[in-house]
Amino acid sequence: MSAPLLDQAALSVINVGVETFTQSVRETGGQALQLDWKPPGDGDAGLAWTLAQLTADDTDAACLGNRIDRANATAVERILAAQPMLVDVALHARDVWPDMGRTLLHAGAPIAWEGMCGPMQGAMVGALLYEGWADTPQAAEAELARGAIRFAQCHDYHAVGPMAGIISPSMPVFVVRNASQGNVAYSNMSEGIGRVLRFGANGPDVITRLRWIETVLAPTLRAAVRATGGIDLKAIQAQALLMGDEVHSRNAAATLQFLAAIAEPLAGADVDRKAIRETLGYIAGNSQFFLNLSMASSKATMDAAHGIDTCGVVTAIARNGVTTAIRVSGLGGEWFEAPSDMPIGLFFPGHTQADANPDLGDSAICETAGFGGFSLAASPALVQLVGGSVNEAIGYSREMYEITITRNPALSLPNLDFAGAPCGIDIRKVVDNGIRPAVTTGIAHRKAGIGQIGAGIVRTPMDCFVKALTAFAKRAAVR
Repeated sequence: MSAPLLDQAALSVINVGVETFTQSVRETGGQALQLDWKPPGDGDAGLAWTLAQLTADDTDAACLGNRIDRANATAVERILAAQPMLVDVALHARDVWPDMGRTLLHAGAPIAWEGMCGPMQGAMVGALLYEGWADTPQAAEAELARGAIRFAQCHDYHAVGPMAGIISPSMPVFVVRNASQGNVAYSNMSEGIGRVLRFGANGPDVITRLRWIETVLAPTLRAAVRATGGIDLKAIQAQALLMGDEVHSRNAAATLQFLAAIAEPLAGADVDRKAIRETLGYIAGNSQFFLNLSMASSKATMDAAHGIDTCGVVTAIARNGVTTAIRVSGLGGEWFEAPSDMPIGLFFPGHTQADANPDLGDSAICETAGFGGFSLAASPALVQLVGGSVNEAIGYSREMYEITITRNPALSLPNLDFAGAPCGIDIRKVVDNGIRPAVTTGIAHRKAGIGQIGAGIVRTPMDCFVKALTAFAKRAAVR
């Protein structure tokens, strides 16, 4: 363009590609907008061709892409119709799984003892001490190292656990039934904050609290839940979104609603008054108590959408502190893993990014159901904890619409004019758009027992979706 024309009108440019191309425009007084765009398949021609063969075609109703769309529609119908109800409290996990034996369930995909992160190893040690399978931490480590204890994934038992996610045979678990499909999910109970097993602490104070949960909290909650006939968790989650929670990293409103739901039944229950006071006080003093219930609710919801042939909907995201893994409805129990990213956010005084463990826990099941990072627009208060601005929080939810199939009308986001939360992660859309699911998360110290050192946002690794898409195409015999 000639200099005289430049004098007549300033340039306004939208740039796709290398951002440095905008520099010369700005230097000459023009305006330049950098478009955050990547080519399909992350620039991999082979992957882009695979993606194209899995795309719907209006001219061929029988094509693979259209069959995937129909299967995906079935999955989101089940998600939208889900009615997760807290129906019971099992006093011990072994009551639910009688053949559990000397097994410890943990968060995330399979991992061997020697490969576990610090918090998970510390939590494993604490579980052995709690179960009486070892008398000292040193003896527990020796048992674990020699393979005397069996490990399994919470998800394989239709369960979920936050952070290390350890569930041992003596631990009580919430029992959540999806009334629309009949499937059941489970979760352990919140230990509160501070030195807790889920972050790898395993001292006498931790074991004492676990035994109080087993002998006081669980039986008291069991009496309350049975007296109610079942507590509608989806209704609590939906209302909490209207009250400032995103029902993953912030559960203040949901916890208070749960407290209200059990208070009246407990008042008339045939339960020791001291146990009732301790239970109500414990929940009232722990604003994150509902997290485990939100996770079990989300698990019951997403399990109903799992196992649908040719369905490309993500039904689980799980982190073991080393890798992040996803499961896809049409691909059975296979995990598609990639190294976990480091959460980015704010740290408590005295801690920095260098102290952080890679992303950890089963709690990202909440995102697959539309909560957490997908509903961050509903929770401006959480921005103060994870960093960023209210506009950025709204932006995360808007971005998640680009990789999901529909909006859940039962989960309204006030800051988006009460639009439904993004629902149904489609592996094709993630790879096509280059947008990775956003997850709100706590940040654990990399060493066992120190606990939570911050909170922030983390993205699910793209390689999880690339691997899943490739496996999906192979199963469908795509050329």
